[in-house]
Amino acid sequence: MNAIPARRVANRRLGRGLLAGSLLAAAAVAAGDVGRLLAQTPEQRYSDWVRPGFRPQEYEFRRNRILDGLRATGGGLLLVPSSDGITHGETFRQLEDFWYLTGLEVPRSMLVLDARRDVSILFMPQRDPRFENPGRPNDFPGRPLLDDYQIRGIGGADDYRDIAELGGFLRERVGAGEVLRVNTGVPGEVPDPVVPLVGSLDATASLIRRLRDDYPEAQLANAFEIVARLRMVKSPAEIMRMRRAADATMAGIRAAADLVRPGVDERTLQGEFERICRTSGAQSIPFTPIIKSGPNSLWPWRVLAAHYNRRNRRLEDGDLVIFDVGCELNGYVSDVGRTFPANGAFTEVQREKLLVSTRAAEAVIAAVRPGVTLRELTQVAYDAIPDEEEPYMQTPSFFGHHIGLSTGDPALLDEPLAPGMVFTVEPWYYNHDLGVSVFVEEVVLVTEDGVEVLTDALPRDPDALEALVP
Repeated sequence: MNAIPARRVANRRLGRGLLAGSLLAAAAVAAGDVGRLLAQTPEQRYSDWVRPGFRPQEYEFRRNRILDGLRATGGGLLLVPSSDGITHGETFRQLEDFWYLTGLEVPRSMLVLDARRDVSILFMPQRDPRFENPGRPNDFPGRPLLDDYQIRGIGGADDYRDIAELGGFLRERVGAGEVLRVNTGVPGEVPDPVVPLVGSLDATASLIRRLRDDYPEAQLANAFEIVARLRMVKSPAEIMRMRRAADATMAGIRAAADLVRPGVDERTLQGEFERICRTSGAQSIPFTPIIKSGPNSLWPWRVLAAHYNRRNRRLEDGDLVIFDVGCELNGYVSDVGRTFPANGAFTEVQREKLLVSTRAAEAVIAAVRPGVTLRELTQVAYDAIPDEEEPYMQTPSFFGHHIGLSTGDPALLDEPLAPGMVFTVEPWYYNHDLGVSVFVEEVVLVTEDGVEVLTDALPRDPDALEALVP
């Protein structure tokens, strides 16, 4: 018998393959699954896109500390919402408490910490809605969430359930008299948010409104102080990230200061600052860099930011230019400030007023040590400010704020400082009478025996600041 030519064998195999494919296609059409059949890319997995932020043990430690705090103050269920994942062009960023306690970037989810049962339950969607688009299966191939067991190894919650079960779960627990806890972001009673006619509620206010509407018999309690006490103290891994963010910010300020001269506009300086931050590893900028000169320097950022095109003034001879800037690196932020003379030399009055700010900052920094409170540092700042200059200072606070996952990390003014706390020291000076505004902002870390200034490599002395301007 003659041998069958190789080409004929290949054609037969191809024919059988096409027939099988046709049968599969017919079955898919009958099942209404044409989109999935036509997809050329496989389902995406969470672990293919996302690297764990910290070890699972760190997230477990954080959750356990929160559970301890809940039990010590009456128990209940702490509800921690994720971001809804809706984007208007910006890169997704998880809500801070959810990210802090799970390390996950999943949307439309809820972490529940159950103090009575000592468990953490993560309610998630079955699939990630951001990866679904039936009309474009090649570009949106789908991503499972709830049944992806690799996700469970990242944050390490005790139990995982479908987000569709959350309503029934809460109804049952509220019926049993369980207290519902939320972190309102500030101390005090849980507010009763009203949906505005113009605008919208933030994630926390929206959660509170829904809980009050759906479970009117439920007792709601604020978990702010429990969360704040934990988040105020940074772990060594968190501090390492904050050092890198501070280093990138200082590098960006140095590079932008090298461009400072009359005729340069504020956005050029902003662009150079952001460029260096990005090339130093920063994934994001936590707030629009505040770089303001001359008359602009006299106004707080909210006033300037109220106008679409206000923040692009050209520097003029004799101006001061203020940098209040930061970057975000691996989720953690920096916030640093300096004042430079546009022509490279401070006037006598400008120098004098800058020293009011720097001397107040240095007095506060010198007083930082474990056991001192932020309220006590406020008094240190005022003691260092001449009485006649106090009306021109920014705020009746300790002239700074805690930072970490945000530039406004939760803080308690009367909580004794402890090693691992990181905050800014920023005595703003606005003198509209003289037309002079100056500013210095440092990032400081509380250590076992005092303080470390994470931004000390960037000078604040007037002579050294002049030297950074060409």
